[in-house]
Amino acid sequence: MHNNSINSYLGFEQGPIRPPSEAYSLLVRVTRNCPWNQCTFCPVYKGTKFSRRPVDHVKKDIDAVYQHVEGIRKFVDEQDRVPRSEINRITANVDPKKSPAFVAAFNWYFAGGLESVFIQDANSLIIKTTDLEGILRHLKERFPEIKRITSYARSQTVSRMKEGDLKAIGDAGLNRIHIGLESGSDEILKMVKKGVTKGMHILAGQKVKQAGIELSEYYMPGLGGRKYLKEHALQTADALNQINPDFIRMRTLAIPNRAPLYEDHQSGRFEKCTDVLVVKEILMFIENLDGITSMIKSDHILNLFQELEGKLPEDKERMLKILRTFLAMDPERQALYQLGRRIGVFSSLTHMENPYRMARAQRAYSQLGGAAEDIDRVTNELVKRFI
Repeated sequence: MHNNSINSYLGFEQGPIRPPSEAYSLLVRVTRNCPWNQCTFCPVYKGTKFSRRPVDHVKKDIDAVYQHVEGIRKFVDEQDRVPRSEINRITANVDPKKSPAFVAAFNWYFAGGLESVFIQDANSLIIKTTDLEGILRHLKERFPEIKRITSYARSQTVSRMKEGDLKAIGDAGLNRIHIGLESGSDEILKMVKKGVTKGMHILAGQKVKQAGIELSEYYMPGLGGRKYLKEHALQTADALNQINPDFIRMRTLAIPNRAPLYEDHQSGRFEKCTDVLVVKEILMFIENLDGITSMIKSDHILNLFQELEGKLPEDKERMLKILRTFLAMDPERQALYQLGRRIGVFSSLTHMENPYRMARAQRAYSQLGGAAEDIDRVTNELVKRFI
């Protein structure tokens, strides 16, 4: 049973995750956790049950934020200008656990400018279309200044939706959907228990685009491991060529201890790619993106190159040059960059030209004994902090 058996309002809620691009968005929780929750690479929501929140509870959350925002507006108008010191003083005296709606409203007002909203949790489109429409319209009525409302969705859910339903929620205000494609390979999707097929991914993506809603598709470099590196790159590129999403967002595979895939990795059933192999995979992937106008984004610390971003097709060669430059480096220099990236010294290859940054990376590398062959073992542990 997916229905929530608790009908009494439990108070303002927000879920545990959102895309990095929604850092300044108001988080509105429509469902709790993930209805699928079997992906072996994902550590989130494990051990939890999925439930839908009653629509009136969600609207109460929105109303609570609205009341706080109105109070903040009045305070700002009276003060004319609120200095940063005053903002810090106010937030220092607020307990987020006791006043979550106020904290959400305060952060959204001062950091986000009331411009964007993210609908939570993992697959919000699973609720009734009419319910989601009602929530979206209530949001827009309370906050007409909102410019963007986005949500996660599963391809399995979207592929089964009627075109009219997608159009309806788009008309109600949902203007961007994030889908975790991860891979276009049926073999890999089955291996990691994604619960979808390449065909479902393509159909869902095309439906979103046809509904006039912006689409972000997530590609997970390294997910095929060493065994399926080439298939992962080529099949994923092929799927995205058929979808032509607005955004292709990269999220390089990391395997935290609490993810089911960790056991396969430890036992040797899954051979994780080194960073160098992942770069070779991404190179093959981008080389095979053809006939689309997507924006590639590398907006996550898990990715080795933050600057690997651009619009297709015009920026394709520039992005390929970044990858080829790294692959042309000697192993020690590659290892130095890998470590520097993971400790926050480098975010692009050009940072290696900065003497101060380079000195910090070299000191850290020396402390590890300067062994390039051990760098992946070290960086695999470092990236777990980012999940």
